Amino acid sequence: MAENTAIVPFRIDIPQAELDDLADRLSRTRWAEELPADPAAAPAGPVPPAWEYGVPVGYVRRLAEHWRTTYDWRAWEAKLNAYPQFSTEIDGQNVHFLHVRSPEPDATPLILTHGWPTTVVEWLDVIGPLTDPRAHGGDPADAFHLVIPSVPGFGFSGPTRERGWNRFRVARAWAELMRRLGYDRYGAAGNDLGSFVAPEVGRTDPEHVLGVHVTQVFSLPSGDPAEVAALSEEDRGKVAFADWFVRNRGAYDKLHSTEPQNVAHALADSPVGQLAWSAQLMGEFLDPDYVLTNVMIYWLTNTAASSARFYYEDAEVVPPTQKVNGRGTEALPPTTVPLGLANFAYDFASIRPLAERDHKNIVSWHTYDRGSHFAAHDAPDLLVADIRQFFAALR
Repeated sequence: MAENTAIVPFRIDIPQAELDDLADRLSRTRWAEELPADPAAAPAGPVPPAWEYGVPVGYVRRLAEHWRTTYDWRAWEAKLNAYPQFSTEIDGQNVHFLHVRSPEPDATPLILTHGWPTTVVEWLDVIGPLTDPRAHGGDPADAFHLVIPSVPGFGFSGPTRERGWNRFRVARAWAELMRRLGYDRYGAAGNDLGSFVAPEVGRTDPEHVLGVHVTQVFSLPSGDPAEVAALSEEDRGKVAFADWFVRNRGAYDKLHSTEPQNVAHALADSPVGQLAWSAQLMGEFLDPDYVLTNVMIYWLTNTAASSARFYYEDAEVVPPTQKVNGRGTEALPPTTVPLGLANFAYDFASIRPLAERDHKNIVSWHTYDRGSHFAAHDAPDLLVADIRQFFAALR
């Protein structure tokens, strides 16, 4: 059967019965037990003692009570519906996306890829400044037409229907989406999972991609001791922190990339389970409504299983130097499309010599003293400025 290539309008309209069911489930939560925090016993590192064993009950209780009593999904639904949304079928999979055109006719098309455990909500705070810089104190020449898709298997794209939805297949889908929208020259940007996908968009579609902007370059040591020995002391410290993160905070990645279905049953049945699983990376430093809205979308679309499967599918094919826990076997040549990095203070610290091994055309590399892994939300001014300067040199 031929693929349906039509692009159709999409609007979020969650039935009230689903919200009532959620409220009922929240009211009947059976809480996990836990040991009291012991600062003296907590391992060295940036994790607060209360989080030593993982997401603490107190944090989850507070967010769940806010979710049940005061959080307003309808307000966020309306906020999302204020932007034009569409869906289309690509490679047999439904793809939901926001398509926000700039008032500037010569704006640069830019596709933004979210990560996990976020959704398209990750990008909401940068839509205005990127599409309409004139209205936000910027230069109209820096305007972008934005395409913000839900990764297949995530959110309103719905669960994936077959195997193989890894970074490479998503990148091919994004190239087709931009072609279908009529964009002959465009940029790609991403965070987290999107920082894996965006460079592959450039590799997949180099004739049409102006450049790729990411917030992490996940280039890790190849295993050659000489490679690490040649690094500066500062860069060796970054390698050590990456190793610490994998050992102490990487449980989600290990499980997603090996046996994702194990946790999927609990997440599909318990909203508080979904909340805690998502919150393990968001922590207490993000706005509760931002956390809950991302959690809410996974819950309402029942995409806990399929979003976790992305890690499993990706681990089958990614380069070993980009996936510590993966089963990666595919050797890839370096990317050649211009690459720019904005690295934020409280995030994975990218290591330039290793990045240059995997990407031969790094033209912009900036680090910032604030902002987290979710910089589009907690440092949008810095991210917007970095994206603008990067693409200004490539137009």
